[in-house]
Amino acid sequence: MDMNQYLDIFIDETKEHLQNLNEQILILEKEPENEATINEIFRAAHSLKGMAGTMGYKRMQRLTHDMENVFSEIRNGKMKATDELVDVLFRGLDALESYLANIQSAADEGTEDNDDIIAALNEFLNGGGAVKEAETAKSEAAATEVQIITENSAKFKELKLEEYEQHAVVEAYNEGDNVFGMTVFVQDTCILKSARAFLVFKALEESGTIIKSQPGVQDIEDEKFDFDFSLFFITKLSLEEVREKVLNVSEIQDVVIEMIEKPVVVHVEEKHEQEQEKQEEKKAKTTKKEQKTQASKPVVNRSVRVDIEKLDVLMNLVSELIIAKNGLVSINSNDRNDKTQGSFNEQIEYLERVTTSLHESVMKVRMVPIESVVNRFPRMIRDLSKKLNKPMELSMTGEETELDRTVIDEIGDPLMHLLRNSADHGLESPEERAKAGKPEVGSIYLNAYQDGNNVVIEVGDDGAGIDVDKVRRKAIEKGSITEEQAETMTEKDFIDLLFMPSFSTADKISDVSGRGVGLDVVKTKIESLGGDIECKTKRGEGSTFFIRLPLTLAIIQALMVEVGLEKYAIPLGSIQTIEDVPFEEIKTVNGQEVINLRGNVLPIIRLEETLDVTPLEEKASSYTVVIVSKGDRYAGLVVDSLIGQQEIVIKPIGKYMETSKLIGGATILGDGEVALILDANTLV
Repeated sequence: MDMNQYLDIFIDETKEHLQNLNEQILILEKEPENEATINEIFRAAHSLKGMAGTMGYKRMQRLTHDMENVFSEIRNGKMKATDELVDVLFRGLDALESYLANIQSAADEGTEDNDDIIAALNEFLNGGGAVKEAETAKSEAAATEVQIITENSAKFKELKLEEYEQHAVVEAYNEGDNVFGMTVFVQDTCILKSARAFLVFKALEESGTIIKSQPGVQDIEDEKFDFDFSLFFITKLSLEEVREKVLNVSEIQDVVIEMIEKPVVVHVEEKHEQEQEKQEEKKAKTTKKEQKTQASKPVVNRSVRVDIEKLDVLMNLVSELIIAKNGLVSINSNDRNDKTQGSFNEQIEYLERVTTSLHESVMKVRMVPIESVVNRFPRMIRDLSKKLNKPMELSMTGEETELDRTVIDEIGDPLMHLLRNSADHGLESPEERAKAGKPEVGSIYLNAYQDGNNVVIEVGDDGAGIDVDKVRRKAIEKGSITEEQAETMTEKDFIDLLFMPSFSTADKISDVSGRGVGLDVVKTKIESLGGDIECKTKRGEGSTFFIRLPLTLAIIQALMVEVGLEKYAIPLGSIQTIEDVPFEEIKTVNGQEVINLRGNVLPIIRLEETLDVTPLEEKASSYTVVIVSKGDRYAGLVVDSLIGQQEIVIKPIGKYMETSKLIGGATILGDGEVALILDANTLV
């Protein structure tokens, strides 16, 4: 069977299971007795193992199987989730993510066996820690102990029966059944030995019960055994009838069977029985409570996976529809005397309503909760805490805030860089925090919320804050600014220097954050998404980075303006006000034209000069100035005239034309003319 048709589904579901395991193991580390978490972990691991096996990824299946064995022991109360064990489990998850990355890129899991992780897991399983040893000692001292006595037990591999299996043997003798121990030998030439073992199991289970096998059923299924396996079997059949059933399976070389004599049962202490009853009663109550919780839990993720390419096609169709609507508007404005004017107007209004609704619907389909990006960060902060030897915790709010899928796909790396920056440079060492009277555990936070047509993401910490004097010294050392410039710069100007290429205040480059790159990469990425970033800091109290992103990138509301003979679009989200400014109110300060607007001095940008546009011969009696903002900074754009507000489609200009950063794309107007979209952030 060609499994490639299921590859996309496998990749998506594996990502979900791995993320779920990361989140649940973090909870387990803090709450080792949380049964709901333990059960959820076991279910996710079991599903992951089955999926990997079905797809034929043996290495992935093997590692997941060993991890599942550990989760099974934790679930049975025979092992505790210690810090050391959690570290190994996280290494296992990282290895599984590495397999998945290989599968995504080459549809193959690669050749890494991760034997060191498997060995570490098996060491925990075999050693089991103090808890496991205590459980074993308790079981041996108190419980129902069944001694299986045979004349020639050396023929069988040693099978250690659990308590419930021992009870099954006792019950079998009480009901007059036979109990057999056997070792089955498969021919050395057999190709599918696990299939032969399965047929033996099937033949026996038609007339009895297999209570124990060595190796276990899963290992036999995975062919993790030589050419023999042993088992205990309860049946009403005779020894010869059992032998015949086994040997009837082809490629079985031999079977050694012995009837187990009547077992010797050691007295069970009443006290232990009472304890066992109490434990079972407690377990029943917990299970009932868990079932009730699960029943009342709402369905969280009722989503349909849609290929992003299909959505892009749909988005493009909506774009064309809006262009068609703009064409009709244009015809309408040029032909006002037509007899069908009223009907024509109604049609345009209807088309406008339809396109707006279609636009909103497609936007909603494309919107994805930011949770899909940020839910991997708690695990990252936990690892950084151990690596840097700084106790820290991450708190997040607003994970349900939605962003366009194209933004979501790109925002992960900038956020990760900022969080690592907070952990490495922002938070002080435990000793420094103690001196400053701060809590030992450093606090890092990530908050997301919607603000108008934008989403704001705050990333901050309660660390030492940015040392502005150090930034000043470094900037002068590197030649980024002169001593004279430094004299007139504000604190905010110095902080903005951190976003310059290759600017870093770190005394040495670390592999945790920065890597000598600085924050310019973060800024470039966010501005390429139509957003902006700024930083606020207070010495000794911490720093916060504010990222502002547009909700969507495809269709926006814009103000159409004319500069010379050209038409330009300015995104409405950047515009604060539009002012009519007399010529005489424009002043010059330090060579920069400014206006005084209601007590605030704002710089003026003459677009015809900035964009190199041929100026109009006839000038108006005053300037039309569009006030735009970037964060808390404002500027006035001088335009010749206003056309009006319009819903426009952003079209990428393409790779064949090198465009200035001032241009954020283009749009097609109703008459077919192309208008460039100005990037207000870059202008400011």
